[in-house]
Amino acid sequence: MSFEAWLAFFVASWVISLSPGAGAIASMSCGLLYGFWRGYWNAIGLQIALVLQIAVVAAGLGAVLATSELAFGLIKWFGVAYLLWLAWKQWQALPQALDDSAVPRPIGRPLSLVLRGFVVNASNPKAIVFILAVLPQFLDPTKPLLLQYVEMGATMVVVDLLVMAGYTGLAARVLRLLRTPRQQRLVNRSFATLFAGAAALLATVKRAAA
Repeated sequence: MSFEAWLAFFVASWVISLSPGAGAIASMSCGLLYGFWRGYWNAIGLQIALVLQIAVVAAGLGAVLATSELAFGLIKWFGVAYLLWLAWKQWQALPQALDDSAVPRPIGRPLSLVLRGFVVNASNPKAIVFILAVLPQFLDPTKPLLLQYVEMGATMVVVDLLVMAGYTGLAARVLRLLRTPRQQRLVNRSFATLFAGAAALLATVKRAAA
C-alpha cells in the first residue's frame, strides 16, 4: 500500500483503538487488579484475537460470518455471556486494605490473562463486521492483497498495544491511590458496571442485511 494510504490507516487505527470498548475496559480492569506488567498479558490476548479476525476477513470468511444469522448470533451471545461473567467476577472481587509500604495484588497467571483478552475480542462479532467494512477501503486492488493485509494488521496491533498499555498503566497507577476497602469496592463495582454495559451494547448489535 502507498505511504499516503498507510498514513491514513495509521490515523484511523488510533481513532479505533482509543474508542472505549470491551477491550479497553478489560485492560483497565487487569491493570487495576494485577498491576501493569502482569495485567498487560490481557492486551496480548486482545491482539491475538485481532490478528485472527483480520485473517478471517482476509480469507473471505468475514462476509460469511457477518451475514450468517446463526454464526453471528452464536458469537454475539457467547460474548454477552462472557462479559456478564466478567462483570460478576469484578463485582465479587474482594477489597483489601493497603498501606504505604506495599501494594499487594492478586496473582494472575499470564496464560489465563491472555485467554481472557482473547475471548473478549474474539467473542465480539461487531469487530469482524467493522474490520470487514474498514480495511477494504484502504486496499489497492492492483497490488498484492496479502501483503497489504499484513501491513494493516501489523499497524493495528502495534497501535492497539500502545493504547492498551496506556489503559492498563493508568488503572495500575490508580490502584496506588486506593487505601481503603470501600474505595476499592467502589472501583471494582464501577468496572463491573462497565462490563455489564458493554454486554448490553453487544446484545443490541445486529448482523448486516443479507
